[in-house]
This record gives sequence, structure tokens and C-alpha cells, in this order.
Amino acid sequence: MHPTLRVLGARVHQPLIKFPGKRSWPSTPATPHAHPAAPPEFQKRFSDVAAASPSGAGKGETGSVISEFWEAPERFWRPRVRELEESEIDAVLSGGASLR
Repeated sequence: MHPTLRVLGARVHQPLIKFPGKRSWPSTPATPHAHPAAPPEFQKRFSDVAAASPSGAGKGETGSVISEFWEAPERFWRPRVRELEESEIDAVLSGGASLR
């Protein structure tokens, strides 16, 4: 069989993946909503919570922004580093051979 005839008779390869055009990000945030496949009781509960929350909540509020780490709740602070004992330093430097 001649390869040139096979190429000419075949269709042009069309990739299965389709890329959208240039990405454009929305300028305003989308309104929160429940997943369409969520059970009805979750959708109802979500709509109740969304209706009860103020409309400006979570949209660029600067009152909750902290500028120093000690203003944050203590659970977000870095854990205190304790001082290492000399025996622990020797164990690390020797690769664990000085444990005994």
C-alpha cells in the first residue's frame, strides 16, 4: 500500500480536547449557591444561611485584616522552639550513633 494515498484519503486529525479562548476573569464575585446535585435539605439550609448573612459580609472588609502576628488568634502563631540539649545535638550530628 502506498503511504501517500493513505494520508490523502484520511481526515485531518481533530484533537478531542477543546480549549476555550482567552481567559477572562469576572470583575465581580459570583453569588454563592449550593451545588446543583446536593440533596434538597442541604440546598434549603444553604439558601437559609445565605439569606441570613449580611450582603456586604466577606467582600473586601478590612476590619478583619491583621498587620502583626500577635494580633491573630494564638492558634495561628508559630509554635515556640525549645532549646536543644547538648545530647540531642550530638545525636543529630552523629546520625543517631551516639544515642547509647
